[in-house]
Amino acid sequence: MEKKKNVILSGCRTEEDNFSRQEQRKMAALTRQELKDLEAKEKTELEKAFDILIQCLPNVCGLLAILEYLLIPDNSTNRNPNTYLGFLVLLILVYDICGIAAAWKRRSGDKKMSERFRYRAPLWSALFLLFTGYDYLTLKTGILTQPFVPCINFILNAAWIDRAMILDCTVHTLGLLFLGYFSGVALGLVTGIVCGYSRKARYWIDPVIKFLGPIPTSTWIPIMMVIASSLFGGAVFIIALGSWFAVTVATMNGIANVDRDYFDAARTLGASERRLIFGVAIPHAMPSILSGCTQAMSSSCTAIMIAEMLGVKSGLGWYMNWSKSWASYDKMFAALFVICFIFTVVTKVLDRIKRHVLRWQNGAEKNYG
Repeated sequence: MEKKKNVILSGCRTEEDNFSRQEQRKMAALTRQELKDLEAKEKTELEKAFDILIQCLPNVCGLLAILEYLLIPDNSTNRNPNTYLGFLVLLILVYDICGIAAAWKRRSGDKKMSERFRYRAPLWSALFLLFTGYDYLTLKTGILTQPFVPCINFILNAAWIDRAMILDCTVHTLGLLFLGYFSGVALGLVTGIVCGYSRKARYWIDPVIKFLGPIPTSTWIPIMMVIASSLFGGAVFIIALGSWFAVTVATMNGIANVDRDYFDAARTLGASERRLIFGVAIPHAMPSILSGCTQAMSSSCTAIMIAEMLGVKSGLGWYMNWSKSWASYDKMFAALFVICFIFTVVTKVLDRIKRHVLRWQNGAEKNYG
């Protein structure tokens, strides 16, 4: 009887273990979004209504910006007034199309886009309010004196009229930026890996890094204008130098801080020096390396504007300086907004790459955003 009882209990435990394993497999297969949905509390009707109100608010603010532009009389001459109006309508349409796409995805069970849309709705509202306030302070009242601070309609018209030249300058800026940036990053990775892995190399190279690193980028421009064979080559060197320093320091510190037990364990398993560097040191230092690459892009963006304004004969920085010399402040502001847009996009792309490469930090999962 006792034996039969033990067999039954053993069978029950086996079934419980199998059930537990099945539940663990199901939980492991769930994405972050699915886990979030399981843990989230059901929203009340008031909360749902508030979410709808927040998502509709950008349309209200966009309409307010249009009414402000149409109904309040201008303080100065405003040529081609429909440009800014069309720009506002386009922004509202883009927002509404994103909202329709998010609602469609939500109906099919994917709430990710809908949540992002809800999260960004207040930012869209603030953007329309910012346009409204800026237009009121410039075109409508003249509190911000024109043409020194041009209204958005002036800036848009100037950008459209001079679009060919702005596009050409943008291509030159991007070419110079990426050439200097990637050259500096490549050299910085080599220097940082060697210094981080080898104490002998760090002994000789670390003083050079500490000597060159604190020197501001603008300090090198007069020197490069004298010794460089071309202004373009000197600008590339200045950009590469700033990128090299940021990536070298980040890579060196990242590899130097890797736990030595990992290297000892890999050596015990018969790993070669090459395997220790590329299989142990670099993967563990990758968060620090990518942070250095992001910092290097910020340094490159600053350096390229200084280099173009003082030496290079083409590019957005040169275009801004040229426009200012002719008192074309609307063109200068147009180039400034193009620069902000480009650097925002580049930074966003780097951030996406960093999140993708480091997705293992939060666990590999499906539909990673």
